[in-house]
Amino acid sequence: MLAIEEISKTFGGVRALSEVSLSCGAGEILGLIGPNGAGKSTLVNVISGVVTPDKGAITLAGGDIGAMATEGRARAGVARTFQNIKLFKDLTVRQNVEVAHITCVSARRDVAATIDIDTLLERYGLAALADLAAGTLAYGAQRRLELVRALALGPVLLLLDEPAAGLNELESEALAEAIEDIRATVGCAVIVIDHDLGFINRLCDRLCVMDQGRVIADGGTEDVWSNPKVIEVYVGTSTAHSAH
Repeated sequence: MLAIEEISKTFGGVRALSEVSLSCGAGEILGLIGPNGAGKSTLVNVISGVVTPDKGAITLAGGDIGAMATEGRARAGVARTFQNIKLFKDLTVRQNVEVAHITCVSARRDVAATIDIDTLLERYGLAALADLAAGTLAYGAQRRLELVRALALGPVLLLLDEPAAGLNELESEALAEAIEDIRATVGCAVIVIDHDLGFINRLCDRLCVMDQGRVIADGGTEDVWSNPKVIEVYVGTSTAHSAH
């Protein structure tokens, strides 16, 4: 589904990504983890077209998307949420979702025909809020809206940048269930960045660990957390061990 080959990116002499390669298959939930500054968000920005890499290739469903602008990638089925929520705050909940759906209609009418906005709002607990301005919603509801807006694009690939940030335990559990529901109903590839390792371990089929712009481990949860390089990255913290 998604294949990234030897992606590199430098910002002002700082190597943010160094020959990063990874893949994510349809229906797979991949956790992208690592310490702050590891390059995780930069990689997601490269995949979605926000950042242009210095070198490397990106293919989605067998097609080269590396030269596409952000809008082109959205039309191709790359949908995402952001670490800092980016909604159209003056538009209603429904209008936020409609904007994304219009993009899908213009590019992939057959896919758009299978997406019903009312069903999406109901399924993810936003139907009663549909006519409210997005900026007036509680934080957890804004997170859900950003996710639903991404789904209205009919994603082939869904990128989630710290979706559990700021959520309480019950909200995080509900979010994990929502993402699993997306896997079951949409079948897209999903890449999730989050610092909540309990959330990541509970949700993901596979983990990719980054440090200093490089991939240092890629595999199942058990294998990754027993990898000496991963242990070294997290040494001195109880997080990795308690999450395992």
